[in-house]
Amino acid sequence: MTAIDWNAERARAIIESHRALRGALLPMLHALQEEFGYVDQAAVPLLAAALNLSQAEIHGVISFYHEFRQSRSGRHVVKVCVAEACQARGSDTLVEHLKAKLGLDLGQTGSDGAFTLEAVYCLGNCALGPSALVDDRLLGRLSPARLDGALA
Repeated sequence: MTAIDWNAERARAIIESHRALRGALLPMLHALQEEFGYVDQAAVPLLAAALNLSQAEIHGVISFYHEFRQSRSGRHVVKVCVAEACQARGSDTLVEHLKAKLGLDLGQTGSDGAFTLEAVYCLGNCALGPSALVDDRLLGRLSPARLDGALA
């Protein structure tokens, strides 16, 4: 699904449609991110009001879970595993290569909106590390050259 521009009325409808769920906050956040590509700061007071929680509680959940974005990601998202198994197999080299190639640090999106570079802490592909997700495609046994091929 292609993300649409932030729309408060659409966000309210999404929040309301999930309100009756047990533990509704996480499903609401996932649905908002699915719709808009990120969880806009303007959603925090809407969520807080709907769930009778403080805005600090909502922000705490958004910032705790790394999967929630607070700004729109690039057209291509590259997530490099930096957990111990992948580190032992060279993921630090991949991260440094990508930082130089894309001109980004971890957690950044390029000004042209082409790429977002992120660290993740396990992709469940430890035996084939170092691993990365490129646009939700799992890749293992990566080298800088192989990763460049996947980005091309």
